[in-house]
Amino acid sequence: MAIRCFFSVRKNLNCVGRLQLLLSNDCSAVIGLYSTAAKQWGTGDDCHGDDTTDDSSHAGTNVRLLEMRASKLEEQVRELTERYKRVMADSDNVRRRTQKFVQDAKLFGIQSFCRDLVEVADLLKQTTGNVQGEEDQRLAQIKDRLQGVFTKHGLMKMSPVGAKYDPYQHEIVCHTPAEGWEPGTVAVVKHDGYKLHGRTIRHAQVGIAVMTQEQD
Repeated sequence: MAIRCFFSVRKNLNCVGRLQLLLSNDCSAVIGLYSTAAKQWGTGDDCHGDDTTDDSSHAGTNVRLLEMRASKLEEQVRELTERYKRVMADSDNVRRRTQKFVQDAKLFGIQSFCRDLVEVADLLKQTTGNVQGEEDQRLAQIKDRLQGVFTKHGLMKMSPVGAKYDPYQHEIVCHTPAEGWEPGTVAVVKHDGYKLHGRTIRHAQVGIAVMTQEQD
């Protein structure tokens, strides 16, 4: 019985020793951790101060870079806007010229044909005065019908008698005394002229009234 109590006490003493050792080790560990944390805290405070300064410097640099980029982008936008305006103006000019070309092609595409057709009108005019009776009436009808076709397609015969000489419409083939005519005006038409939609396609051959020595 005494021996059993001895071993029990010894066992308990061993447990107490182990417990003391563990407590001692734990306290040392806690103290070490606290010291390490304190050192890191101090070091952290110092680093935080440096980071604040660096962050301010980097922020200022970034702002300047952004301002430079914004200025470049604004300049590029201005250049692109000017280019766009020039391209649009050129496109508008091309569009107007194309429309004018198409319109002129529609109006004056038959110009060569009209030049040939007025030659037929000249022949009808010459023939009408040389025939009599029913044939003359038929030719007159053809002439009127042809004149209607001319009018329909914008082909008009000039009536320059009494008008001022115009080199864009008239071709001088002779001069005539200005008897009842103002000098420089068209006194006689030798060959009819024609316009297609206001554009001269054949000049009228005319005689211009001039002042003679006798009239002086």
